[in-house]
Amino acid sequence: MNDAGEGPGEGTRAVRAGLPEPVKHEPTLPGPVFAAHFHLPGDPTGPYTYGRDENPTWTLLERAVGELEAPGEDGVETLVFASGMAAISAVLFSQLRAGDAVVLPDDGYQALPLVRAQLEAFGVEVRTAPTGGDAQLEVLQGARLLWIESPSNPGLDVCDIRRLVEAAHARGALVAVDNTLATPLGQRPLELGADFAVASGTKQLTGHGDILLGYVVGRAGEPMTAVRRWRKIVGAIPGPMEAWLAHRSLATLQMRVDRQSATALKVAEALRAHPDVTGLRYPGLPDDPSHKVASQQMRRFGCVVSFTLPTRARADRFLEALRLVDDATSFGGVRSTAERRGRWGGDAVPEGFIRMSVGAEDPEDLVADVLRALEESAD
Repeated sequence: MNDAGEGPGEGTRAVRAGLPEPVKHEPTLPGPVFAAHFHLPGDPTGPYTYGRDENPTWTLLERAVGELEAPGEDGVETLVFASGMAAISAVLFSQLRAGDAVVLPDDGYQALPLVRAQLEAFGVEVRTAPTGGDAQLEVLQGARLLWIESPSNPGLDVCDIRRLVEAAHARGALVAVDNTLATPLGQRPLELGADFAVASGTKQLTGHGDILLGYVVGRAGEPMTAVRRWRKIVGAIPGPMEAWLAHRSLATLQMRVDRQSATALKVAEALRAHPDVTGLRYPGLPDDPSHKVASQQMRRFGCVVSFTLPTRARADRFLEALRLVDDATSFGGVRSTAERRGRWGGDAVPEGFIRMSVGAEDPEDLVADVLRALEESAD
């Protein structure tokens, strides 16, 4: 029990999430089940019939993710997907029809503009507004679905999820929250009232940069039935090996998240004192514009820090000078990464904008490496 006597603590839950009942001489976490089909004499009843529909390895992982995203809640369903974008697409395209309206953040994940174009091609009206300041409230009327990304990627703005959920539900809209950056240990969207928690498990959830995975969590009912139907139709399913590796990785989630969040704060504090750094964002900083709202709905503030250096050339030199930080995209891994986001296009950020994902290195070593690279890359 945790200190409040409300059930297991988060570390205990992460270590034991989704494990089956113990069986003598069997492993505590059964190995991946590789099967395209299952023995099925007679009528097609039971949980496992065909490999595109269900798999025992998915079942354990889905149970584990559900226990993290909505601990203690009954009637919650989880579906795993081949990637985060597969999970995002499943919610959007299963819930929206021609003539519907959806509200998206205009500062969210880079692939959302591609999603917008496809939705509009299908006759869906797409409205956008920034994450910060709860600006999406202004364009909610008549929408079928509100899509929230908080904290936003890469700008790290935060919105008041409870407030937006209440406003959306009052207008008859469903709400999905992209929980990738926060992880279930940072915030729980269903507890904040959302209908769906959606995330890329590629990032900090699995934490080693070697798995592509996504998931959707929601309460049982027609919306989740539609998401399941979409997965069956599109076939955007994870491989059993990926699902097993993801489940194995959950055991260290709390240790990784705690270490990375604490180190991210130290990195942000060090960057704040440097004269060449502008636009520094990290929700855990007390003076960050998002801190007040974030502290009301988040238990941990994540591993991503963003900031801007004066020029593109300076940013490139800084990245090249780093020794403990890999120049790579994505975030959430145990090895720190950073990149100049403007190299991809699609993000409304300055040329010198850096998104840094803080890993599990010793904080002192990482801070020293960042400060040294800043000095070596100066003009």
